[in-house]
Amino acid sequence: MAAALAPGVAPVRARFLTSKEQFHAYLRAGGEEEEEEEKEEKKEEEQVSEPPAKRVKAEELGQDGESQGNAGEEGKERPEKKRARGQNKSRPCMKPNCYEQSRLCPSVTQGCGGQCHFGPRCRFLHDVSQYLAAKPADLGQRCVLFDTFGRCPYGVTCRFGQAHLGDSHQNLVNAALVQQWEGKVLVRNGLSKELQQQLRKRKFSFHKAEEFLRGLRAGKGGKATGSSTEVSNCTDPQEGLRDSPVLQEQGEDPRPEALQSSQGADGAPKPEVLPNSQGAEDAAKPEVLPHSQRADGALKPEALQNSQGAEGTPKPEVMQSSRGAEDTPKPEVLQNSQGAEDAARPEALQNSRGAEDAPKPEVVRNSQGADGAPSIPTLGPLTDEDITKLRPCEKKKLEIQGKLYLAPLTTCGNLPFRRICKRFGADVTCGEMAVCTNLLQGQSSEWALLKRHHTEDIFGVQLEGAFPDTMTKCAELLNRTINVDFVDINVGCPIDLVYKKGGGCALMTRSNKFEQIVRGMNSVLDVPLTVKIRTGVQEKVNVAHKIIPRIREWGASMVTLHGRSREQRYTRSADWAYIAECARLASPMPLFGNGDILSYEDANRAMQMGVSGIMIARGALIKPWLFTEIKEQRHWDISSRERFDILKDFTNFGLEHWGSDTQGVEKTRKFLLEWLSFLCRYIPVGLLEHLPQKINERPPYYLGRDYLETLMASQNVDDWIKISELLLGPVPPSFTFLPKHKANSYR
Repeated sequence: MAAALAPGVAPVRARFLTSKEQFHAYLRAGGEEEEEEEKEEKKEEEQVSEPPAKRVKAEELGQDGESQGNAGEEGKERPEKKRARGQNKSRPCMKPNCYEQSRLCPSVTQGCGGQCHFGPRCRFLHDVSQYLAAKPADLGQRCVLFDTFGRCPYGVTCRFGQAHLGDSHQNLVNAALVQQWEGKVLVRNGLSKELQQQLRKRKFSFHKAEEFLRGLRAGKGGKATGSSTEVSNCTDPQEGLRDSPVLQEQGEDPRPEALQSSQGADGAPKPEVLPNSQGAEDAAKPEVLPHSQRADGALKPEALQNSQGAEGTPKPEVMQSSRGAEDTPKPEVLQNSQGAEDAARPEALQNSRGAEDAPKPEVVRNSQGADGAPSIPTLGPLTDEDITKLRPCEKKKLEIQGKLYLAPLTTCGNLPFRRICKRFGADVTCGEMAVCTNLLQGQSSEWALLKRHHTEDIFGVQLEGAFPDTMTKCAELLNRTINVDFVDINVGCPIDLVYKKGGGCALMTRSNKFEQIVRGMNSVLDVPLTVKIRTGVQEKVNVAHKIIPRIREWGASMVTLHGRSREQRYTRSADWAYIAECARLASPMPLFGNGDILSYEDANRAMQMGVSGIMIARGALIKPWLFTEIKEQRHWDISSRERFDILKDFTNFGLEHWGSDTQGVEKTRKFLLEWLSFLCRYIPVGLLEHLPQKINERPPYYLGRDYLETLMASQNVDDWIKISELLLGPVPPSFTFLPKHKANSYR
């Protein structure tokens, strides 16, 4: 029976196969046989609500499988050669807050005693009784926020409010649970109001980025001014003195404003940029130590200038006292070693070091660890680990070789989904693609993509941009405000909105801008910089093998290669032979491969290609337990009940992340439905004729081993909504949904 299936169709056992009409009739009957007369009544509705069919004949690879409703004007002009686009661009957009007509004022929800700053101009309700009269019925008797944390911050607006509301609608609190979570930070990398105001008013200072950009402008060339610095060569004795391409190009004394690059807006030195707290570029550098240069201790002024990051030429006594000399530091020593414009008073030393009393020399050099936290003062000789400025080749490495990397997934790669994947064994996670210009403008929705859950031990963020000024400034902004282990540059996004603006895949054809972006971001980041690319732009013209060695020279710590071009999008198979060739050219820089991994056999074959690791994208969306299968080297015939429990955990994580009020519930439902548009492609192991399932083989219509398994296999939007109603209650009356992706990858 499997041999009789059309090309590109997954081999399901014959006894489970069925027709489209019988499949939907079975679901409408709730798992029982449907009456014959009801079948014709529902036939027309199926054609409207079902996503586009994905059957494409082998000889029609130049066409896509989109429905007529999504074809649009472009399809009418040349229907015979229309390319697959991958997105429903004209889908209806219903924001979650549109489902609630009357909303309660946040001042009432947060228990502020009815004190609203807007007064009579406030457009929200302040009468709790009036709000409750129009509030929809609760969705359940248990609130996940109250059960987990002991308090629900949404109070009467919670759609599970009966679990924690008293007789007079007061919000109950479980003191024991609240105390258990007190002081713990569960989600980091949020956007504070103060930072948002600075970004919106353009008062945030980008010292390092502006210094690099001045060098680009002075060069008047297409390439970065620091292109002569070979970061892959660690043997050059002068490499540590050439880490600032701006000073090399200008060849002049730094301007006064450059002296404040390690200070805040008020001019006071910050503890986190002191030499003993970390190897910041603006701090006094260890290369100017007498014992680290020449035997006679002589140092040239220009060498000191380059090695100190534009802080001026230090005096000889500075070199001795600022590095843990046994004598008490003098005021002028503090002035030069910390980059202050005025002589530092004793209390200034006290504030900058975080000590309560005037510090002794031993305390000054030992009172702070690598993270700026106070540690136990010690006596004796010092190592140079805490004060030595690392050369570019010595920057902290990203040690993730052999680990499972969850790809940054737009829309579906949200924080609740990443928590699901972490539980199943994902080692490295990355936030969704964030647009650098939106981050620089302080948009809350864009900053939400950077949030990091405390369970994500190795976490990075991915930035998209087209120009070195915005990307470099954004990198410096994130380096100073959020906690990440690496920053990734998106050079693989194929969508037109990004490509036509010069970002994503377009950077592969704009080598000068690409180089400036990589060098600029690497110069302002304290964490490793990675790059994700495709094989090229055109389908049969691969250029990644030419770009990857240059990316290594520009300073990137790792490259991830998706084995398809932009024109291919997600059609056809990934070219792993080409990925293996690029992995050899990238050495010693790690290269991760990406594409078509849906089983542990696929992962094993990929690792045999010589890559440092694998990145999993769509495979994790189709079956997030893939990470467990790879680590345990087995096929998991997961039951429908276990899969439903995964969805239940996702909704609980979503309610924690987005909220348990109406807006949070509907936002959780929206992202659940987006995920279900991928989950329906999974075929249970016990139903397959032979293993494993291939990612580009479309599932035929089949009846599962129980009703829930069949329901999860449906590609009908109405059935996805039915699953969401089992978890989040009935949808609002005006609810509409159309998946973002057309799922046209089955070829």
